[in-house]
Amino acid sequence: MMDHRRWNEIVAGFPQPHLLQTWEWGQVKSALGWHAHHKIWEVDGKIAAAALVLERTIRLGGIGTRLRMHYIPKGPLLIDWSDAGLRRRVIAELEDFARLRGAFLLKLDPDLPLGVGEPGFEEVADGMIGETLIAELKTKGWHFSDEQVQFRNTVLLDLTLEEEEILAAMKQKTRYNIRLAHRKDVSVRRGAEADFEHLYQMYAETAVRDGFAIRGKDYYLTLWQTFFNSGMLLPLVAEVDAEAVAGLMLFVFGGRCWYLHGMSTGQHRNRMPTYLLQWEAIRAGKQAGCQVYDLWGAPDEFSGEDSLWGVYRFKRGLGGEVLRTVGAWDKPLRPLVFKLYARIWPRIMDLLRARGRSQTKQGLAGG
Repeated sequence: MMDHRRWNEIVAGFPQPHLLQTWEWGQVKSALGWHAHHKIWEVDGKIAAAALVLERTIRLGGIGTRLRMHYIPKGPLLIDWSDAGLRRRVIAELEDFARLRGAFLLKLDPDLPLGVGEPGFEEVADGMIGETLIAELKTKGWHFSDEQVQFRNTVLLDLTLEEEEILAAMKQKTRYNIRLAHRKDVSVRRGAEADFEHLYQMYAETAVRDGFAIRGKDYYLTLWQTFFNSGMLLPLVAEVDAEAVAGLMLFVFGGRCWYLHGMSTGQHRNRMPTYLLQWEAIRAGKQAGCQVYDLWGAPDEFSGEDSLWGVYRFKRGLGGEVLRTVGAWDKPLRPLVFKLYARIWPRIMDLLRARGRSQTKQGLAGG
């Protein structure tokens, strides 16, 4: 019988463990109506692959029956993606499992590299193992998903460098703003569970100000409390004169850390608290023994037209390297049902996002 400690040990043992494959991520999603399955594959008595499979039952308008889908966030995990036999076995057995459970759709989202660096620059590197996987998926009836749940691309910082080296790799303006925050009496402290309510309010304010949709408060409180209680979340709070003006949620697991949520108020933005927060997150990640800091999200298209461009420029200022991955891929197991889902579900999601934005604004106005 699998338990949380054993599962996380397994996930942490892979070359690129991911937060979204942890037991805690399955717990959080279970509270939202998903069911978590934990699958492992062995070769010669040793674990060679694993996958947290999230199963959800949905109902589409006009269909009386309930429909199941399987989703593997940032997975599956393989010891060696270049092992063609293992790769094909895992994907085939995930398809079989989804069919056995009656799922109409299987979605994979492995954090597998296609290339490193921003396209158009001399240091860009392409032709990685992700291209091999994509070619195989296409021959087996998979297609690139119109519903990219997670970010395809991200920016990674090497935390094995010394602090001075990390600072030296940053853009000059970024270093200047970190020092400016120090001079302007911004301080950063380690947060606690008691800060979560206020951090959510700041996050909601950030979402309204910057025009992106977020989930309801209960989701974030559940997520943060679950990982905080497991020792996998380090909340950081930036203050000016003992007033919280910005925050950052640093998730830590398997020698890596992730910047999933950042928030700020409109107060004291000229003191650059978010820059100092990132610097302290880097230091906290190093202290926690992390080798990589994942800044969680870069544009799909590297141009000023992308909605992530402004955030991306901020992240690039920290001196990281772009990682481009294969993204999410769909295997329709019941093609006719999938066609209906593909036509109706985006409209439902648009309505839910619009309602979420409205509720966030109302919550701020009432709070």
